[in-house]
Amino acid sequence: MTVAQIRRYSDVRVIALISLAHGSSHFFHLILPPMFPWLKDAFALSYAELGLLMSVFFIVSCGVQASSGFLVDRIGARPVLFIGVGLLALAALTYSQSNGYWMLILGAVIAGCGNGIFHPVDYTLINHKISPPNLPYAYSMHGVTGYLGWAAAPAFMVGIAQLSDWRIAFLAAALLEVIVLLILYWNRDKLIDDVQGRRAESHASAQAANPGSMPASPFAFLRLPAVWFCWLFFFFSMAATSSLQSFAPSALNAIYDIAISVSSYFITLLALGSAVGVLLGGYFAAKLQTPERIVTTCLSVSVLMSLLIATGWISSSVIPVLFIVIGLSYGLVGPSRDLLIKSATPQGVSGRVYGVVYSGIDLGAALGPFIFGFLMDAGLPRILFLGIALFQCMIILTTFKVASSIRPKTA
Repeated sequence: MTVAQIRRYSDVRVIALISLAHGSSHFFHLILPPMFPWLKDAFALSYAELGLLMSVFFIVSCGVQASSGFLVDRIGARPVLFIGVGLLALAALTYSQSNGYWMLILGAVIAGCGNGIFHPVDYTLINHKISPPNLPYAYSMHGVTGYLGWAAAPAFMVGIAQLSDWRIAFLAAALLEVIVLLILYWNRDKLIDDVQGRRAESHASAQAANPGSMPASPFAFLRLPAVWFCWLFFFFSMAATSSLQSFAPSALNAIYDIAISVSSYFITLLALGSAVGVLLGGYFAAKLQTPERIVTTCLSVSVLMSLLIATGWISSSVIPVLFIVIGLSYGLVGPSRDLLIKSATPQGVSGRVYGVVYSGIDLGAALGPFIFGFLMDAGLPRILFLGIALFQCMIILTTFKVASSIRPKTA
């Protein structure tokens, strides 16, 4: 084999392992929402209380994600990855044994701790172990498996709950995550990252920018406007996505009288559309090199689809198609978004930057279901889709801010 072929083979193995871990984390985003009808009956919970479970999960994940990037930069990505996967398995086990609302809260806290490590780990490994020509495709596959995890969770959880009960569904999810952990452990030699090399890279980058200066503060990257615009991008993006995943089946039942057992599978269609979109998005991001234009076009289509659903005027038979189109639009955006963030990331501090930036995902996902849970209890299901359209418009605005903040100034 030539050196290029060996490198390509190594890249494929690393991408496969990282993508498997990422897919499992997204799977765990959606093991709770499909069980809401069962948990609502079992523990006499309101929609607001159910939404609060997701808020707890993502608030904890937000704090862990922002801090775990520093841990990744200090001890390496691999041990942090193993801890996160193990915590997700423990969370599912806790859900399965719940005897009341507070035990569900405990499970959400454990799951949030596990979920918070993935983006700092994943993007640190991708950016330092994948050759530059393969980066757009690595981002694409990473995104695809995330959406596939979202797609698999509702079908997996609802299917098992219908055949047995909700406790068995959570136990099955725990077993699935244990299998993922074993696969990662058996391939642990492929997940070693050069911590010392990254520290030296960071120091060299700072010295090149300011020769003879004192070492930069570990928090210096927080002064970069692009970091916070990226944070806002993820905040609005996940506020929209998590709200749709959590309450779309119930909202569609109220607006169009579609059975929840049927509309729950629309979330799977949404995720499958996103997976296809990410595959196409990797190609467009590599060829077009116009990330802000890709984001604007795709999200404009998604805004239109959300507004159409909110009207209540369209045929219920068309709604699955609209969910696929929304998912496709979301997916096309992903690789272009990731390239924008990489362009905004200083050398040697990717763990910290991705930890902070992706904490916007968790806070958005925490606030979205919490807010829309109250609106659902108030009998306002159409506001869900109007709010999602508004959040998507905000994403478009922040994309242009990110692009302008990292674009080189011309004389």
